Amino acid sequence: MEVVADASRVITQPQVVERLSKDFYWYSPVLKAQLEDKRADVVVQPVSVEEIVAVMLLCHARGVAVTVRGAGTGNYGQAVPLEGGVVLDLQRMDAIESIAVPEEGGDAVAVCGPGVKLGALETQARALGWELRCYPSTVAKASLGGFLGGGSGGIGSISHGAVRENATVRALEVVTMEAEPRVVLHEGEAVHEILHAWGTNGVIARIGFALTPAVEWAQVALCFKTFDAAFDFSETIAKDSAWQKRLMTVFEWPIPSFFAPVKQLAREGEASIFMMIAEAQREALVEAAQAAGATVMLAEPWPGLKSQLLLSDYTWNHTTLWAMKANPEYTYLQCGYDPERVREQLGLLKARYGADYLHHIEWANWGGVITPGSIPVVKFTTAERLNEMIDYCREIGVSVANPHLNFVEGGGRYREDNVQLLAKYKYDPMGLMNPGKMKTFERQRVGVRD
Repeated sequence: MEVVADASRVITQPQVVERLSKDFYWYSPVLKAQLEDKRADVVVQPVSVEEIVAVMLLCHARGVAVTVRGAGTGNYGQAVPLEGGVVLDLQRMDAIESIAVPEEGGDAVAVCGPGVKLGALETQARALGWELRCYPSTVAKASLGGFLGGGSGGIGSISHGAVRENATVRALEVVTMEAEPRVVLHEGEAVHEILHAWGTNGVIARIGFALTPAVEWAQVALCFKTFDAAFDFSETIAKDSAWQKRLMTVFEWPIPSFFAPVKQLAREGEASIFMMIAEAQREALVEAAQAAGATVMLAEPWPGLKSQLLLSDYTWNHTTLWAMKANPEYTYLQCGYDPERVREQLGLLKARYGADYLHHIEWANWGGVITPGSIPVVKFTTAERLNEMIDYCREIGVSVANPHLNFVEGGGRYREDNVQLLAKYKYDPMGLMNPGKMKTFERQRVGVRD
């Protein structure tokens, strides 16, 4: 592709193209069957905004589909091209340009390329007294651009909410797919045109990302004789603002038995809590846990992301990965319980599905409400039974962001005001960006610019 000067960044070798055409879609047995044979024709690795513009210009002129890739750690097939074409791999655009505090005060803002690894950004930010507000369990590998394009929350969300909340994303520079591609600056509410749109309406080329003051953390692992006791304690700590928290995860047995590298932290038949709490509060937390009947399996200062004993490696969607390693029949759902009815809902699901629905709670602050979110480990038999589980969850008031659907609107993070769809008509009127992933887009419509 003549728009990229270095031929080594235009990849046509079939094995490499195959690898860079896939993400972690295989978490879902449904998506695994749908996407197994999908691949790009070529992979291009730009190193500048100018090269992205050149690729978009050429692909628009030739009617070639473009699928944007971050680090490929997504679970929904976001980066799997349905119509071949070009995979635009942004991993080489990984510069951290600056980390600065505005003159008027407030949180620092990191200005970065989309390919920067979240772990690298966390490490550099902490060296300057700052840290990420939230990050996925794949922090070591995941890219910032991919997280904004397809992620939602993670470690830190118990305090700072979803990545799309609280002005965490301050600015985005986005390259459009038009006959004359533009670089459009999005600030304030305008960033929501692009966030969690799976790269269907533009290429994120530069990011302004808000940080928060760094905290000296501790990581704590607790065991309780029953899931109910573990849940009760987790709720007490999660909802009490006096505790400074970064992570609060609850596992029903036998989920803790799946974590082979940290099996010493589990007790046979018991539920577990993995958490991050301010180091200054560690001793008080241990005392509160013991008073509640917990066995303290670990309570030590958080050693940083390079530690071999990192509790966050077993939380959020890494829990699903460990479960699948233990038994390939497992998959997952993404659920949200009603804080007022959660115990009733947990009981109904357990009564109906037993060991085929294992509770895994991730406490988070969604929209200012401390909420028991969940990524339950579920046994897969057929797509029909999986859909029946989803239907039953919704019947009893449990929301489900369905991770077994390969389009933006189906996953539960699509904005009701349709700003992502409207942006696609403006910035990709021919429908060449990640085609097939925004079902409500109609290619015959004409895009309208601002």
